[in-house]
Amino acid sequence: MPAEVTVLCAVSGPGETDVVLALGAPGAGTSVTRRCGDLAELLAAAAAGAGTVAVVSADLPGLDREAVGRLHGAGTRVVAIADDGPVDRLRALGVEAVLEGAADPRLLDAVRDTARVEDPLATHELDLSALSGGAPAAPARPGTVVAVWGPVGAPGRTTTAVELAAELAGLGGHRAGRRRRRQETPDRQDGSALLVDADTYGSCIASRLGLLDDAPGLAAVARAAGHGTLDLAALARHAPVVAGRLRVLTGITRAARWPELPASALEVVLEGARSLADWTVVDCGPLVEADELLMYDTHAPQRNGATLAALQAADVVVIVGAADPIGIQRLVRGLEELAEAPVPVPATRVVVANRVRSSAVGPDPVRAVSEALVRYAGVEPHPVPDDGDALDAALLAGRTLAEHAPSSAARRAFAELAVLVRDRVGAPVPA
Repeated sequence: MPAEVTVLCAVSGPGETDVVLALGAPGAGTSVTRRCGDLAELLAAAAAGAGTVAVVSADLPGLDREAVGRLHGAGTRVVAIADDGPVDRLRALGVEAVLEGAADPRLLDAVRDTARVEDPLATHELDLSALSGGAPAAPARPGTVVAVWGPVGAPGRTTTAVELAAELAGLGGHRAGRRRRRQETPDRQDGSALLVDADTYGSCIASRLGLLDDAPGLAAVARAAGHGTLDLAALARHAPVVAGRLRVLTGITRAARWPELPASALEVVLEGARSLADWTVVDCGPLVEADELLMYDTHAPQRNGATLAALQAADVVVIVGAADPIGIQRLVRGLEELAEAPVPVPATRVVVANRVRSSAVGPDPVRAVSEALVRYAGVEPHPVPDDGDALDAALLAGRTLAEHAPSSAARRAFAELAVLVRDRVGAPVPA
């Protein structure tokens, strides 16, 4: 005989009585263990293990994707009652089942079936319809997510993310490394790219490309994702095209706004980005620790949650380090930290040694840096030469190297990096 399903009820209005009576009927196989008056009480009861399924109203104040994620983290599945509300929004929040009302005859079956879900942490796909509305577009091959990460200091994460996204978007024509690839894949075309600034410590992509730093960007779409209202049109509206087929989703304007980028919302944003662009390049913050678990005995927001979510969602991680004695030491330690990150990080990685120069490591700098990283970290880096004049000129103009200095040595190295990333993950079919 199956065990009785324990239910937490957070239904507002007169429908609560119908739900409690239906779940507590003899032979139903369910019992209501707590009738919660608000979201805080519901979360506390779930954390205490008082129920395996939560039945909630769609209009429960504070109900968003973060709250559903906390319920899932406590091992509690969620059944939502729409009451003539938007069903798509509830499904986007990650609930397991949606009912039409408190008197829906499927209530018992929905609760019992939901209780048998093995993984309550399983995410739900965002319903992305065509920009013009109507029926959803035909399913296409999803785009690729590339996370650009590096240890603290000034290794050049943002520069690498910007230039890599520009090369993947086809700005400048990929002169470097293009001749060889033409013969191998003559019909391959450059796809579209979306550049995302998810650095919660020092976001600067807007300034780097000469954009308005007060644009809402990532914070706006993360807020919509948290409320379950994000769709492809909203994502495209907040990610304007800056050049060619390159879109930019700007970061937070002040570091103190990091709570606006929870991991649960960024997961939805990156999943939607796969349908918006062929390549999504995420500029991540430098830290991957989860200090909040040591500082609080209750749920606490994670400042590094955006970085951890991007690393977990990525298909390939580009790890950037400075090519000098201090930068190499930090890079070796950073690779160890990445291996011990609290989330699974993809095994497909590309290590970049940035600003390679003889003045910092002696004659034959490429060989010296490569031998050091092979010896101490067991990785072969992709070298990017120090080309300060070209990068300063591109920064002053608010443009990428592919646009402003296509013949520079650094630009050729970034173009070769884009070819390497394509080879590692397989180029997606252009949208």
